[in-house]
Amino acid sequence: MTDETGERIVVPAREGRTICLARGERLRIVDVEGGQVADTFAYCDGDASEYLSMEHTRVVVSRLLPRVGEAFVTNLRRPILTFEQDASPGVHDTLLAACDPARYVALGVEGWHASCKENVQRAMGELGYEGVTVPQPVNFFMNTPLLDSEGTIGWRPSPTQAGDYVQLRAELPCIVCVSACPQDQNPINGDAGPTSLALERWPARAPRPAGVLA
Repeated sequence: MTDETGERIVVPAREGRTICLARGERLRIVDVEGGQVADTFAYCDGDASEYLSMEHTRVVVSRLLPRVGEAFVTNLRRPILTFEQDASPGVHDTLLAACDPARYVALGVEGWHASCKENVQRAMGELGYEGVTVPQPVNFFMNTPLLDSEGTIGWRPSPTQAGDYVQLRAELPCIVCVSACPQDQNPINGDAGPTSLALERWPARAPRPAGVLA
C-alpha cells in the first residue's frame, strides 16, 4: 500500500501484472530500481476486444506519443487513458512490438525465455480473458531512438532512475496490464538486466508531487 488511499502492486522482473481502474482513477507506473522498460497495455473492462491502440492514437494526436494532458485512444478511437504526468526523463517508445517467443529464437536463445506477450496473455487469462490480442504496447521508459535518415533504430539503456514514474488517468473502466520487460539480449534494460516495476492506483484526486499546485 502507498497510504490509506492508494494501492501498490509490485511487478517482479520479467513478469506481468494487471490492475483494474474505474473511470477517473489514476495509475502511476513506477520504475522501482531504475533502467527498466514497462510494456503497457490497456483493455476495456468487460470487452477485451477494445484496447489501447498506438496506431489509432498516433493518428488522433498527430505525433508518436501523446503530450502530457492528451489521451491514448482505443482501436475504436475512444479515449481510454490520459497521459497525466511524466516524472521521468521523458524517453518512451510507441513503435516496437512486445517481445515474444519468436523474438528470442531469432536472437539465438535456446529453450524457453520469458516474454511480454506471454506475460500479458497469462495475466489477462487469470482474469478470465483468454487469448487476448496483444497489440503494440506503449513502451514506457524505453530508449530506442532513430539514429539516421534511413530510420535505423538504436537499442540503448533506459535513462530512468529509481522512483521515476508516469501517471495515467482512466477515461473508461479498464484493465491495465504492465510487463517488466524480460529483454536481456540487448541493452534496453541496462547492464543489470530486468528489474521490478510498481503499479500505484490512486482515487480520482491523486496526490501531487511536492511543490505542484492543485
